[in-house]
Amino acid sequence: MNRVYVCNCFGVTEAQVKKHAEGGACTPRQIASACKAGTDCGSCVRRIQALLGRGACPRGELVDRREPVVAELEELEEAA
Repeated sequence: MNRVYVCNCFGVTEAQVKKHAEGGACTPRQIASACKAGTDCGSCVRRIQALLGRGACPRGELVDRREPVVAELEELEEAA
């Protein structure tokens, strides 16, 4: 299998970034918190943004519909 590295500083692969995105990381900062990618030289941040793309965030559809995301999060927390 051919590994495509996104972050050479920390050896983070494209597959790892996608896995964190599937787990709910919606921004480069959240990816950085999960695996350090983008926290050293920063040259991979744009690639991470491209991988996340539009619609990668589970709540992205709310933003597209111009619905309040914060209210939706509060409802989810109350239900839990």
